[in-house]
Amino acid sequence: MKKQGLLKAFVFAALNVLLVSAVLAQGIRDYKSVPGDPLNVRIYELENGLKVYLSVYKNAPRIQTAIAVKTGSKNDPSDNTGLSHYLEHLMFKGTDKYGTLDWEKEKFYLDQIEALYEKHRTLTNPEERAAVYKLIDSLSYEASKYAIPNEYDKIVASLGAKGTNAYTSVEQTVYINDIPSNQLDKWLTLESERFRNPIFRLFHTELETVYEEKNMSLDNDSRKIWDALFASLYPTHTYGTQTTLGLQEHLKNPSLTTIRNYFNEKYVPNNMAIIMSGDFNPDEAIMLIDKHFGKLPRAKDPQFVPAVEKPIEKPIIKEVFGPDAENMYLAFRLPGAASVEQDVLQMMSSVLYNGTAGLIDLSINQAQKTLGASAFVYTKKDYSSHIFSAKPKQGQSLEELTTLLLEQIERVKKGDFPDWLLKAIINEMKTRQVRMYENNSQRNSAMISAFILDIPWEDEVTSFERLEKITKSDIVAFANKYYSNNYVVVYKRKGVDNNIIKVEKPQITPVVINRDQQSDFFTSLNNIPVEPVSPVFLDYNKDIRITSIREDLPLYYKQNEENKTFTLYYVFDMGKNHDPKLALAIDYLKYLGTSRYTPVQVKEELYKIGCSFNVFSSDDQVYVSLFGLSENLFEGIKFFEHLMSDAIANPQALENMKKDILKKRADSKLNKSNILWGGMFNYGIYGPNSSFTNIISEEELMKVTPEDLISLIHKLNTYQHKVVFYGTHSEKEIIDILLANHRIPKSLKALPQEVKFEELNPTENTVYIVDYNMTQVEILMVAKSQAYAPEQMPVMNLFNEYFGSGMSSVVFQELREAKGLAYTAYAAYSTPSRPDRSHYIYSFIGTQNDKLPEAMAGMKNLLDKMPVSEKSFNTAKDAIIERLRTERITKTSILFNYLNAQKMGLDHDLRMDVYNTVPKLNFDDLKKFQDEHVANKAFTVLVLGKKDQLDLETLSKYGKIKFLSLEEIFGY
Repeated sequence: MKKQGLLKAFVFAALNVLLVSAVLAQGIRDYKSVPGDPLNVRIYELENGLKVYLSVYKNAPRIQTAIAVKTGSKNDPSDNTGLSHYLEHLMFKGTDKYGTLDWEKEKFYLDQIEALYEKHRTLTNPEERAAVYKLIDSLSYEASKYAIPNEYDKIVASLGAKGTNAYTSVEQTVYINDIPSNQLDKWLTLESERFRNPIFRLFHTELETVYEEKNMSLDNDSRKIWDALFASLYPTHTYGTQTTLGLQEHLKNPSLTTIRNYFNEKYVPNNMAIIMSGDFNPDEAIMLIDKHFGKLPRAKDPQFVPAVEKPIEKPIIKEVFGPDAENMYLAFRLPGAASVEQDVLQMMSSVLYNGTAGLIDLSINQAQKTLGASAFVYTKKDYSSHIFSAKPKQGQSLEELTTLLLEQIERVKKGDFPDWLLKAIINEMKTRQVRMYENNSQRNSAMISAFILDIPWEDEVTSFERLEKITKSDIVAFANKYYSNNYVVVYKRKGVDNNIIKVEKPQITPVVINRDQQSDFFTSLNNIPVEPVSPVFLDYNKDIRITSIREDLPLYYKQNEENKTFTLYYVFDMGKNHDPKLALAIDYLKYLGTSRYTPVQVKEELYKIGCSFNVFSSDDQVYVSLFGLSENLFEGIKFFEHLMSDAIANPQALENMKKDILKKRADSKLNKSNILWGGMFNYGIYGPNSSFTNIISEEELMKVTPEDLISLIHKLNTYQHKVVFYGTHSEKEIIDILLANHRIPKSLKALPQEVKFEELNPTENTVYIVDYNMTQVEILMVAKSQAYAPEQMPVMNLFNEYFGSGMSSVVFQELREAKGLAYTAYAAYSTPSRPDRSHYIYSFIGTQNDKLPEAMAGMKNLLDKMPVSEKSFNTAKDAIIERLRTERITKTSILFNYLNAQKMGLDHDLRMDVYNTVPKLNFDDLKKFQDEHVANKAFTVLVLGKKDQLDLETLSKYGKIKFLSLEEIFGY
């Protein structure tokens, strides 16, 4: 972009900043807002420097909250990498007022523990270190007698919070909650106390959890790629010299004193922001925030001096190894968020890849030159990274992928892209923003980003004005300035990683849980009265319009009264189980043109009119969807109806697709998530014959002709289906448009017969093992319970809340909090997706091999003998009721909620039953449910791990062991 044009844009934006004075009961509080801001954000700054971003969005009586701290892994001390991340974990442990039964008695032990950790980190003799750690463990047990684990999580659950979590990244640590609007004062009371004086109790079990997370990362090939990429891009800056999880050596030598000093330096109000989007009164909210957070003392502004990187003079090539399928990443280092050229970078990236009509989209993906390629910009404060990735076809080298991606960059440097593309990119960005801003979490993300990156909010609001001024020549000049041989490429190759050194398990005495105890703080907070919010459940007779386009074609209609966008679906209750070729036909469609348009022109035309078109297939359904601006509805429907009815065979595309399908199948068998949650999970429920293995064989695949698939595409609209519409057009308007354009025969055909797969009925425990080269072991325990029982939904919800869902659940507290056995541990009682299927109880734990005996015993004992805690039980009930009071199903979700109710044989919103019944349940009801439907079931134990490291003797205690091959679980 020309600097003069940029200067004018910034001056214009600055002149349009609106300073508004809001007169409050406690004085005058000034805030900034920007005319034309779609979020209507108010930005305040308290006297202590705390920033506050408030955006009102009354979609539901809830508030998405975030407390953001401008610190992350780049700010970690060089000798304590990973500190920001494990401080984030410790911020859930409570303070001297909550999380403790007797702070003075607990402090006596915690002070000794802190001193011992300082001694422990100075020692090098293994025996001396072990002796000190044994003393730490002993004192930690004594200290735990006065601690209340996870009391923070119990408190927020009792408020009706959802999505309680936190994350640490390079430049930020963010604490997240989704709370009921009427609980704002209580939440602020809790959070201001949380950030006043956090106590790092139960440290050694939490540190063990961090060890587990680090060990998990060693099995994650994607993380290896990322770390290698950034280490090469940023050899001097802490973007590359430090990682979020930290070095193993530093994790094994923690310092509580250093953590406290870091907290005191970074977690200060002038380095933090409270960010909220949802249903609240901003004048009242800022008074409450000032009341609770205004008393935190301002401190010295944290400083960070970024290292200056030397230019990359020639390509840097790195390799990493692991069991996953091969792929590659390529990246360029570019100026940071504040650069005047950041806008040009975003536009250039979209020219290259936008998911539809970019150069990579059309010249690589549409042309089937790889299994998939993409690009994105990773914007940080000090530098940005333009990152490209690709997966190889069968027999294709990773080096060839690099060449293909660089060729597209060269095309940008030559201006070899169409003039219309820039306007279409901006239109697509605007449409995407409208959809994003229908979600409080996305609204918060925009504000968090602006705060962390120090982007003035007026720059965020006026971004489209600046983007519209960017010309083709600006992009060409930018590309020629910044893109040459100054890149880093990481090749992820299949093979053994000889650099893995896992963090070894220390000996831990399980801490005391004190499950039935509650702090005075929690009690007093509970006693603060709040005005209850009345729940709102769906009334299917009032909340949607059920009509028909014609007698055999139903229309489910809901008017969009919020913005000028539409979403249209054709829903077919048939899928891969009705015809295995149907999924092939759906995939084939993306490579087809028509009698009027080439395949590339199809993508371009859709992008020009700002519509996204998608066809999705599952085992038993097909969705044809169209989304866009209301003004483009007619044109969009005409175009995609033309495509569905006039698609022309592309023989070469089919041959390429066949080869790619076989490569993707092979790659799928290398991915541990697909192995466990796809192949093994389905094998455990159905055996070798399931919808998962119901695929066309390689021999059958090779016989498929273009005509076979074209016929299925052309015939799709001839089958019985439903139309679902959410948009601004009236019911009559959408019916008239569809009558004129929806190409269907005079009578719709009945759906093909579905192939059904029978669930197994195991009578004894079985252990299935798949050998996989990994550091950890992942264990999934599955047991069939009962036939679909909607009448028991209230007690099922209560069981999940109490037993296995979230950080205040029994499973989390026992296995992670008390014993440090896993980073991830949970259990759930599932609800089937169809009425002809069963409920299942399943539990998951990912742990180190040397912890397998304890982890297995701990999980099985919990499943068979659920611990009793009246206080936790009542908290679970409160959590369900408070969430249901403020939960709202809106927009297209209303329509699909009704369709799902129809499928499940329900005539009303099932949440109503949960709300009315849960308050009446007592612990005996829950115990009876657990005894009848969970305890002592015949479990199928699914184990994924390295065969020669597994404790087979322990596993044999849980059932007869059978090793499964990948061919057995995948069916090929």
